Amino acid sequence: MRPDIEIFIRMKILMVCLGNICRSPLAEGIMRHLAATRGLNWEIDSAGTGNWHVGHAPDHRSVKEARKNGVDISGLRGRQFQVADFDAFDRIYVMDRNNYADVIRQARNAADKAKVHYLLPEQQEVPDPWFDDALFTPVYKMIFEACENIADQPL
Repeated sequence: MRPDIEIFIRMKILMVCLGNICRSPLAEGIMRHLAATRGLNWEIDSAGTGNWHVGHAPDHRSVKEARKNGVDISGLRGRQFQVADFDAFDRIYVMDRNNYADVIRQARNAADKAKVHYLLPEQQEVPDPWFDDALFTPVYKMIFEACENIADQPL
Protein backbone atom coordinates (compact mmCIF):
# COMPACT_ATOMS: atom_id res chain seq x y z
CA MET A 1 0.00 0.00 0.00
CA ARG A 2 1.26 3.46 -0.83
CA PRO A 3 2.07 5.53 2.27
CA ASP A 4 0.78 8.72 0.64
CA ILE A 5 -2.78 7.37 0.46
CA GLU A 6 -4.93 7.65 3.55
CA ILE A 7 -7.60 5.06 4.03
CA PHE A 8 -10.69 6.03 5.93
CA ILE A 9 -12.82 3.21 7.26
CA ARG A 10 -16.27 4.42 8.16
CA MET A 11 -17.65 2.10 10.83
CA LYS A 12 -21.30 2.65 11.70
CA ILE A 13 -22.34 1.54 15.17
CA LEU A 14 -25.77 1.58 16.82
CA MET A 15 -26.25 1.22 20.59
CA VAL A 16 -29.65 -0.11 21.70
CA CYS A 17 -31.46 -0.29 25.05
CA LEU A 18 -35.12 -0.22 26.06
CA GLY A 19 -36.07 3.46 26.12
CA ASN A 20 -32.99 5.19 24.66
CA ILE A 21 -32.63 7.53 27.62
CA CYS A 22 -30.22 5.79 30.04
CA ARG A 23 -27.84 3.10 28.79
CA SER A 24 -27.74 3.53 25.02
CA PRO A 25 -27.19 7.31 25.08
CA LEU A 26 -24.34 6.71 27.53
CA ALA A 27 -22.89 4.13 25.13
CA GLU A 28 -23.35 6.48 22.17
CA GLY A 29 -21.67 9.37 23.97
CA ILE A 30 -18.80 7.28 25.30
CA MET A 31 -18.14 5.65 21.94
CA ARG A 32 -18.28 9.02 20.15
CA HIS A 33 -15.82 10.41 22.68
CA LEU A 34 -13.43 7.47 22.27
CA ALA A 35 -13.69 7.55 18.47
CA ALA A 36 -12.92 11.28 18.42
CA THR A 37 -9.95 11.02 20.78
CA ARG A 38 -8.53 8.06 18.81
CA GLY A 39 -9.11 9.54 15.38
CA LEU A 40 -11.53 6.80 14.35
CA ASN A 41 -13.81 7.58 11.44
CA TRP A 42 -16.89 6.07 13.07
CA GLU A 43 -20.53 7.07 13.05
CA ILE A 44 -22.30 6.23 16.30
CA ASP A 45 -26.00 6.48 17.13
CA SER A 46 -28.40 5.00 19.65
CA ALA A 47 -32.00 3.82 19.74
CA GLY A 48 -34.53 2.18 22.01
CA THR A 49 -36.67 -0.83 21.34
CA GLY A 50 -39.64 1.01 22.89
CA ASN A 51 -41.22 4.25 21.74
CA TRP A 52 -41.95 5.93 25.09
CA HIS A 53 -39.09 8.43 24.91
CA VAL A 54 -38.89 9.31 21.21
CA GLY A 55 -37.65 12.90 20.96
CA HIS A 56 -36.72 13.11 24.65
CA ALA A 57 -33.33 14.06 26.03
CA PRO A 58 -31.41 11.41 27.98
CA ASP A 59 -32.33 10.88 31.62
CA HIS A 60 -30.81 13.65 33.76
CA ARG A 61 -28.89 11.05 35.80
CA SER A 62 -27.20 9.71 32.64
CA VAL A 63 -26.38 13.26 31.55
CA LYS A 64 -24.88 13.99 34.98
CA GLU A 65 -22.80 10.79 35.04
CA ALA A 66 -21.52 11.35 31.53
CA ARG A 67 -20.66 14.99 32.25
CA LYS A 68 -18.82 13.94 35.41
CA ASN A 69 -16.62 11.80 33.14
CA GLY A 70 -16.04 14.45 30.47
CA VAL A 71 -18.70 13.25 28.01
CA ASP A 72 -21.61 15.46 26.92
CA ILE A 73 -24.78 13.60 25.94
CA SER A 74 -27.21 16.42 26.69
CA GLY A 75 -27.91 17.11 23.01
CA LEU A 76 -28.93 13.54 22.16
CA ARG A 77 -32.59 12.69 21.56
CA GLY A 78 -34.36 9.37 21.88
CA ARG A 79 -35.52 7.42 18.87
CA GLN A 80 -36.93 3.97 18.28
CA PHE A 81 -35.07 1.13 16.61
CA GLN A 82 -36.39 0.34 13.14
CA VAL A 83 -35.77 -2.32 10.52
CA ALA A 84 -33.93 0.22 8.33
CA ASP A 85 -31.22 0.34 11.03
CA PHE A 86 -29.99 -3.05 9.81
CA ASP A 87 -29.13 -1.37 6.49
CA ALA A 88 -27.71 1.79 8.06
CA PHE A 89 -25.32 0.20 10.60
CA ASP A 90 -22.46 -2.29 10.49
CA ARG A 91 -22.75 -3.33 14.13
CA ILE A 92 -25.65 -3.15 16.54
CA TYR A 93 -24.86 -3.49 20.24
CA VAL A 94 -27.64 -4.28 22.72
CA MET A 95 -27.63 -3.90 26.49
CA ASP A 96 -29.60 -6.96 27.61
CA ARG A 97 -31.41 -10.13 26.51
CA ASN A 98 -34.75 -8.39 26.07
CA ASN A 99 -33.18 -5.80 23.75
CA TYR A 100 -31.46 -8.62 21.91
CA ALA A 101 -34.72 -10.53 21.43
CA ASP A 102 -36.57 -7.38 20.33
CA VAL A 103 -33.93 -6.49 17.73
CA ILE A 104 -33.47 -10.07 16.46
CA ARG A 105 -37.24 -10.39 16.07
CA GLN A 106 -37.10 -7.59 13.50
CA ALA A 107 -34.19 -9.09 11.55
CA ARG A 108 -35.07 -9.99 7.98
CA ASN A 109 -32.30 -12.49 7.39
CA ALA A 110 -29.07 -14.03 8.70
CA ALA A 111 -27.03 -10.98 7.64
CA ASP A 112 -29.20 -8.73 9.84
CA LYS A 113 -28.87 -11.14 12.77
CA ALA A 114 -25.08 -11.27 12.38
CA LYS A 115 -24.86 -7.52 13.05
CA VAL A 116 -26.44 -7.82 16.52
CA HIS A 117 -24.15 -8.29 19.54
CA TYR A 118 -24.32 -7.80 23.27
CA LEU A 119 -22.28 -4.77 24.34
CA LEU A 120 -20.67 -6.74 27.14
CA PRO A 121 -18.72 -9.92 26.43
CA GLU A 122 -20.20 -13.39 26.88
CA GLN A 123 -23.77 -12.09 26.61
CA GLN A 124 -23.55 -10.31 29.94
CA GLU A 125 -26.22 -7.71 30.51
CA VAL A 126 -25.82 -4.04 31.32
CA PRO A 127 -28.28 -3.47 34.18
CA ASP A 128 -30.96 -0.85 33.62
CA PRO A 129 -30.31 1.95 36.13
CA TRP A 130 -33.73 3.57 35.63
CA PHE A 131 -35.10 2.40 39.02
CA ASP A 132 -31.88 2.64 41.04
CA ASP A 133 -29.86 5.86 41.17
CA ALA A 134 -26.88 3.98 42.63
CA LEU A 135 -26.48 2.02 39.37
CA PHE A 136 -25.59 4.97 37.14
CA THR A 137 -21.91 5.07 38.14
CA PRO A 138 -21.25 1.31 37.79
CA VAL A 139 -23.26 1.21 34.55
CA TYR A 140 -21.15 4.06 33.15
CA LYS A 141 -17.99 2.14 34.05
CA MET A 142 -19.27 -1.09 32.44
CA ILE A 143 -20.21 0.72 29.25
CA PHE A 144 -16.94 2.65 29.15
CA GLU A 145 -14.88 -0.54 29.45
CA ALA A 146 -16.95 -2.27 26.77
CA CYS A 147 -16.60 0.70 24.41
CA GLU A 148 -12.84 0.79 25.02
CA ASN A 149 -12.64 -2.90 24.11
CA ILE A 150 -14.58 -2.27 20.90
CA ALA A 151 -12.41 0.73 19.99
CA ASP A 152 -9.26 -1.34 20.63
CA GLN A 153 -10.33 -4.18 18.32
CA PRO A 154 -8.97 -4.16 14.79
CA LEU A 155 -11.71 -3.92 12.20
